[in-house]
Amino acid sequence: MTPPSSCDVLVVGGGNAGFSAAVSAAETGAKHVVIIDKCPEDWAGGNSYFTAGAMRTVHAGLDDLLPVVNNVDSELAAKTDLDPYTNEDFRADMDRICLGRSDPRLSKILIDESNEAIKWLARNGIRFQLSFNRQSFFVEGRYKFWGGLHLKTQDGGKGLIEDHKQAAQRHGIEVFFSTPATKLHKDPASGAVNAVSIEHNNQITTIKAKAVILAAGGFESNPRMRSQYLGPGWDLAYVRGTPYNTGDLLEMAQRDVSAKQAGHWSGCHCTCWDANAPPDTGDRKVSNEFTKSGYPLGVMINSSGDRFVDEGIDYRNYTYAIFGRAILSQPGGIAFQVWDSRTIPWLRSEEYRDEVVKKIEGNSIEELAENCAKNGLLNKTKFIETLQSFNEAVHTHISENPDQKWDPAVKDGMSTQSSTAKLPLPKSNWALPIDKPPFLAVKVTGGVTFTFGGLAVNPESTAVISATTQREVPGLFCVGEMLGGLFYGNYPGGSGLTSGAVFGRRAGAAAAKLALGSEDTRARL
Repeated sequence: MTPPSSCDVLVVGGGNAGFSAAVSAAETGAKHVVIIDKCPEDWAGGNSYFTAGAMRTVHAGLDDLLPVVNNVDSELAAKTDLDPYTNEDFRADMDRICLGRSDPRLSKILIDESNEAIKWLARNGIRFQLSFNRQSFFVEGRYKFWGGLHLKTQDGGKGLIEDHKQAAQRHGIEVFFSTPATKLHKDPASGAVNAVSIEHNNQITTIKAKAVILAAGGFESNPRMRSQYLGPGWDLAYVRGTPYNTGDLLEMAQRDVSAKQAGHWSGCHCTCWDANAPPDTGDRKVSNEFTKSGYPLGVMINSSGDRFVDEGIDYRNYTYAIFGRAILSQPGGIAFQVWDSRTIPWLRSEEYRDEVVKKIEGNSIEELAENCAKNGLLNKTKFIETLQSFNEAVHTHISENPDQKWDPAVKDGMSTQSSTAKLPLPKSNWALPIDKPPFLAVKVTGGVTFTFGGLAVNPESTAVISATTQREVPGLFCVGEMLGGLFYGNYPGGSGLTSGAVFGRRAGAAAAKLALGSEDTRARL
């Protein structure tokens, strides 16, 4: 099938944000909506495909979410504890996690429209579930949700993209793969973006469009740009998702229409990632299962034998996107996650089962150190000393606080700190001794997920701002990872996909109205 020579709305990029924008445009009245993506069809979905499908949203509690999920019956609901997550909660998390730097207009829209965006997706066939496996623990006969993140899509990112593709088909949206954009064109009189050059089947052609939406992802798969913007050594970071998010459209928009840069260009989402995963691309079959997020249940030790983060400083939702960066800054860019028999059963099978991870085991700490040394540990003695000091500190805390109870679903205060023993680097919550065999370690590195730097937009419409005029570039919109100014330093887990839906919905509506306005103008001439 050959791409058309013209359309009402052209979306460049086919991840969650791009599909959301396209469906919104079609719903708003655009008659001919087209998505192009440079990846082949068997790589459809961009980075969205590689996610766990988690979406952070404001809600009023369990009863507010039950109508949009398909995995909770009345019996399960009766033993589920899920507190409301308010606008104020989301705002506090954005302000705290993003260093107070998030654009207040963008973050307000994200927060205020998160709930309706989720329900809009559900009306369009996106299947949602409560995330029991990732966001709750079964404690004392009840499922206790934690961390403000409660929803996921069925079958994670794979299911999300499949549902998006079906929604696009129902709305008559055409999708063309292996079709990269190569140039943005402007009308010489109005300055409006009115066409995009593309390459398809080795032929360069042009699609004329009344509105163009950029949704092609960040530069996380481009080692040159990672090194340039994230810093030295980032060209060696593992790529968690698609190899096709190489920043082409970011550079193209700056080159062709002087698009203004915005956001944290030296920042990114980088998580704890299996060190035995492919280095330059995600695996479509394994997908998000290379994530290794069980560190709050144990400790992380670098190749020199030292701990380097407070594994219990906050819920995993608020630390996993920055701890990958911390690992990459360690000697050799690796670390070992370590547990004993107390917490091994609490590890999620999708991340730590035998089929998806190489396990390093031992019946004593000394044996574990010996086996880790075969996998990159440089200082066995220090590794053993670190665990011994950790265990002594935890035992002292327990002796001083005999009534304190370990609970992974709350910040339980079980730590390494007490009146008589304090570690220089604490573990602030969920600290248990690691001294009960058998022992388990997993070798991890940092996996870059998406970059935070993007383009400046009008938050109301997502229209791209010109760096030369400081005004909107007519006919050009930007969503998803390409939208700059929302996340700084870190992000509240699950808010990336929500952003794609919220601003994709806005962009699609604005683009469709512009396209319909163009038709009205021509009709009057």
